[in-house]
Amino acid sequence: MKASGDRIFASIVLTLVLAGIALFSSATLGLLAQANGAPWRLLLTQFIAGLIPGFALLVLFRFLPAKKLMALVLPLYLVALVLTALVFVDGIGLTLNGAARWINLGFTTFQPAEILKIAVVLMLAAFLAKAGKGGRIKSVKEGLVPFVLIVGIPCALLIMQPNTSTVLVIGAVAATMYFLAGAPWRDFLILGVLSVIALITLVMMRPYLMDRVTTFVDPSSSPLTTGYHIQQSLIAIGSGGVTGRGFGQSVQKFNYLPEAQSDSVFAVFGEEFGFIGTVILLILFAAFAMRGLMIASAASSMFGLLVASGLTLLITFSALLNIAALLGVAPLTGLPLPFISHGGSALMAALASVGIILNIAANRSKRKTL
Repeated sequence: MKASGDRIFASIVLTLVLAGIALFSSATLGLLAQANGAPWRLLLTQFIAGLIPGFALLVLFRFLPAKKLMALVLPLYLVALVLTALVFVDGIGLTLNGAARWINLGFTTFQPAEILKIAVVLMLAAFLAKAGKGGRIKSVKEGLVPFVLIVGIPCALLIMQPNTSTVLVIGAVAATMYFLAGAPWRDFLILGVLSVIALITLVMMRPYLMDRVTTFVDPSSSPLTTGYHIQQSLIAIGSGGVTGRGFGQSVQKFNYLPEAQSDSVFAVFGEEFGFIGTVILLILFAAFAMRGLMIASAASSMFGLLVASGLTLLITFSALLNIAALLGVAPLTGLPLPFISHGGSALMAALASVGIILNIAANRSKRKTL
């Protein structure tokens, strides 16, 4: 058995990580133009809080026995909920720009929502795998209600932060897993109605959500306020042309693009590597999704299939929403670009997810129940 679990999948991830290190380093240099810019601190924390622990978790989960992974599902889910709730505690949580999403560790911050996403996928997979065997998934009481609780409690905590973009990703992934487990169409109709009601309620409670939709429909309506981000992003990507300005040569990252090293890193990439570079990056993420779903389809159990599918789609959906927003084909979400954007928590969680997927890939030939 290959030590990697799946050489092709591991190679795709390694390519994305290496590209991410280079691009993040280039985008971070834009901070030099700011009075209090600290590019070296961000580079250091990206490695210490993201890359190093992320690879450690990748190796740990890759070689973790299947039974131990199953035993960790419920504890991880409960711990993730507690950590997510701690962002609201004074002295522990950190609020930035009106959002309470981080735990203050002193030397850096930690975003528990990244761990929560993985925990929800594992918990949901464990439940659906058991419910599907006995046909209980067809029952509203034993199928739909537990599903709504497993997904709804974390989403409620995230909405309170607020972190609507993560809720959208979790909801989309959870619905896909529910479909793969064989849920009846009746449940999707119910979930659809509940989702519409929840969305309307959120828009009424959070006016900034409507502002993002308005800006998406007409980016030029407020070029200096709500439309500024997308305007600068499109300028950056358009400036790249076919082949790009060249590595490190982005102009927009200097005082023009908001959060060039995180939310807008794809725009920096488009400016430096042009149309050809962005197509290659899209192909890499498409290859990641295809190989991850291939691993899922060959999993030795329903639990493995659902976990590999869910984790693959978590990363893929986040990447697509980030790229689509900066291209102006979707509203801005604030989601990071996996493996590339600044954010130690996001990078660590992505690499941990890869470790779990590789674990499932390594055991796909074993015909035993996880």
